[in-house]
Amino acid sequence: MHQKILILDFGGQYNQLIARRVREAHVYCEVKPYSISLEEIKKFAPAGIIFTGGPKSVYEKGATLCPPEIYSLGAPVLGICYGAQLMAYQLGGNVISAERREYGRTQVDFKTASPLFDGCPESAVVWMSHGVKIDKPPEGFEIVAKSEACPVAAMEDRQKDFYGLQFHPEVRHTQNGFKILKNFLYKVCGCAGDWQMAEYAKTAIEGIRRKAGGGKVLLALSGGVDSSVAAALFSKAVGKQLTCVFVDHGLMRKNEGDEIEAVFGGGDINFIRVNAGERFLARLKGVSEPERKRKIIGEEFIRVFEEEGKKIGSVDYLAQGTIYPDVIESGAGDAAVIKSHHNVGGLPDFVDFKEIIEPLRFLFKDEIRQLGRELGLPDFLVRRQPFPGPGLAIRIIGEVTEERLEILREADWIFREEIAKAGLDGEIHQYFAVLTNMRSVGVMGDERTYDYTLALRGVNTDDFMTADWARIPFDILEKISNRIVNEVPHINRIVYDITSKPPSTIEWE
Repeated sequence: MHQKILILDFGGQYNQLIARRVREAHVYCEVKPYSISLEEIKKFAPAGIIFTGGPKSVYEKGATLCPPEIYSLGAPVLGICYGAQLMAYQLGGNVISAERREYGRTQVDFKTASPLFDGCPESAVVWMSHGVKIDKPPEGFEIVAKSEACPVAAMEDRQKDFYGLQFHPEVRHTQNGFKILKNFLYKVCGCAGDWQMAEYAKTAIEGIRRKAGGGKVLLALSGGVDSSVAAALFSKAVGKQLTCVFVDHGLMRKNEGDEIEAVFGGGDINFIRVNAGERFLARLKGVSEPERKRKIIGEEFIRVFEEEGKKIGSVDYLAQGTIYPDVIESGAGDAAVIKSHHNVGGLPDFVDFKEIIEPLRFLFKDEIRQLGRELGLPDFLVRRQPFPGPGLAIRIIGEVTEERLEILREADWIFREEIAKAGLDGEIHQYFAVLTNMRSVGVMGDERTYDYTLALRGVNTDDFMTADWARIPFDILEKISNRIVNEVPHINRIVYDITSKPPSTIEWE
């Protein structure tokens, strides 16, 4: 019964961030593909519609378009980047290839009389990402923002409640971006802001209960935040119909498998630990290419779950803690594949379960943490350091061997221990070590060495879609470096990664 915002997805990399910001403003929204029919849109009855960014050009063959009748529904429309260009193109404006492309932070001047920019300064830095521009707005539109290279950085037809932004307000780098989105939601669409995480928890539990019915559910439990929250949701929804299976693939951090069993093994949830390290390492033997690693691990996970499902007997559903950054980076809809996550793009073609249920698929990491608190999970679980499903296999560049795993486990343990001792474990959102496949000359004990270079990585982020590198004090890095080269064999050089996301990803592989 909530007011609803419909977000039409045209395949851009930041698209789900828009949904994240809308929900952050306590307004319910859903993301649907741009190809949704007009009948479906009418049935959804949106209080407002947002067109996302996308990788294509509106005037090229095969451009992703929405039904032109959408502009006659009476709902306010906000177009972002490609969405703004699409609105201009479909309503009779002119869109051309830009002589000067804009990427990254850009200074923009605003007309603050626009309801979108109410309460914003007349000039601010925004995040641009486009090589196409609106040369001339459609009839009835007014230009309400411009940059040095972009004459139509924003446009509006206030009478029809149509608005277009060439920049990305959903990205944190855009100053006042959240305020601009809130202005659209509250001042243009008239939203009340009545949607809360407690409502999402209730809806998710009811949805799981309806879908699972009386069937048995096997949940892929890694012990991380995502799968732990998923376990809590399914436990509340289906109770003893749920069995949590923790597959120890031998790619965990130091002591982690035992810690996970200690947390989940003695409670009310049916829990099974499968020690499968040897079979995973055998499948990974000789494999260096990161996408192949991910797909091998994804397939092997499924095969283990299928085997365990047969042992349990008559398991209908596989449950996963997949979250939206996994989906986006694995390539969703028209979006580009950044890397295949083992639980999305790494899934095999055939899965021997009736269905895969993923109640967290459209949530971001910070929302998962909120949901976990709403479900009553302990804080140490909710705040747990993110750890990828493929584990240390994607933090080892090149072939994964038991020897290289042991080197990385010890180095990573020292890094995490020293960060905790320094009191920085609550400040840095994710930090870990990467064993590179690069060897270099060193000298230890007056002797020549030729050993591995280890990379350290720390980032700060709200949603794990964009991230900035963490400024760890030099004296802490020095202590970590000294300990690792002295205590861990076969490492003679330490480097620290100072790259943000984008252009890099958080993980190296």
